[in-house]
Amino acid sequence: MLPESLRHRRPLEGVRVLDLTRLLPGPFASLVLADLGATVDKLEDPFPGDYLRQMPPSVDGQGAAWQALNRDKRSLVIDLKSPEGAETLRRIVPRYDVLIEGFRPGVLDRLGVGHAALRALHPGLIVCAITGYGQDGPLAKRAGHDLNYLARAGVLGVTGPADEPPAVSGAQMADVAGGALWAVVAILAALQERSRTGVGCVADIAMSEGAVPLATFALASLFAGERPRPRGDNVLDGGIAAYATYLTADRKAVALGALEPKFWTAFATAVGLDPTLDALVPGSHQPALKASVAAVIAGRTRAEWEAFSRTHDCCLEPVLEPHELPGDAQHQHRGVFFETEGFGGGPMLAFRTPVGPGADQAHTPPRAAGADTREILREAGIDEARIDALAASGAIGT
Repeated sequence: MLPESLRHRRPLEGVRVLDLTRLLPGPFASLVLADLGATVDKLEDPFPGDYLRQMPPSVDGQGAAWQALNRDKRSLVIDLKSPEGAETLRRIVPRYDVLIEGFRPGVLDRLGVGHAALRALHPGLIVCAITGYGQDGPLAKRAGHDLNYLARAGVLGVTGPADEPPAVSGAQMADVAGGALWAVVAILAALQERSRTGVGCVADIAMSEGAVPLATFALASLFAGERPRPRGDNVLDGGIAAYATYLTADRKAVALGALEPKFWTAFATAVGLDPTLDALVPGSHQPALKASVAAVIAGRTRAEWEAFSRTHDCCLEPVLEPHELPGDAQHQHRGVFFETEGFGGGPMLAFRTPVGPGADQAHTPPRAAGADTREILREAGIDEARIDALAASGAIGT
């Protein structure tokens, strides 16, 4: 988490962000910016708006994932497909420092609010475009999701055993690590540059290439001019007994990450296995070694292995399921989860981003679609009669 002094100063206080995105990458990026103190206004279209609002599971009629990602943001609804809606966006853009969008390249241009047009109105505007494949190239306009970007990035190619299709990740790695976090980095860098020059920029974040560094160690063979070993036969993809997951006696799981000799030796010695360092080297001997470790792990429950790991320094951890996380002692100590106000006004569990203030600061609940449209338009100098006319035409939602 941030140092205590920065957490209470909120370093991005005064920075205004307009978020045109939906689903996960853009909303998570703007959540991080909000946690750093920025004022974030989330723009949705009248229908269907952010798809996550309707995605189960729900709390008080709104998707729980949507609520987790959209606390501490205001909401406005503008129909950018209407001429009046596009003009309204042009009117309010000069009030913002950052605009985040996730449309396919060319969509905003067709609506008359493309990057160049918006920056002509506001040269200091920082536009961050988060897409699957970037603003140019043969795949620029192709649709995709996290799984597709991980496939293009080579991450799926090193995930799972060689004799089966690549394993589907249960976590959206390209969306978050390949898209949202790189977007935050780019925005922070652009704000720093603008403080010197007064000029904004367009940050082009492609999730498919942002995910490439996730496969750094798998790419080492490529960098060394060697042909990689098959998937599932390398040190970090399940190819060695010392770095793998195993089922316990109660059919739960633990993760053994004893990569260094000292950790493997400590584990093997403690459980009565041969501490041979061959366990750290891929090869045809590994299946037998894995079978030996699997048999040992299967002899105790996960709780017993947790107790074991408290007295043996060997990189052995329980594989926690999502419902177990809030009760985990480490997460509790660090305040990773906290109770806040949900959409319907009742208490709801939320997670703290690593730079966020957590429970020691008040948070505003996720807003109904368009709840702040009038306030935001008034701040931009649009008079009440014009707002009423826009609402009557359906160009905005209030």
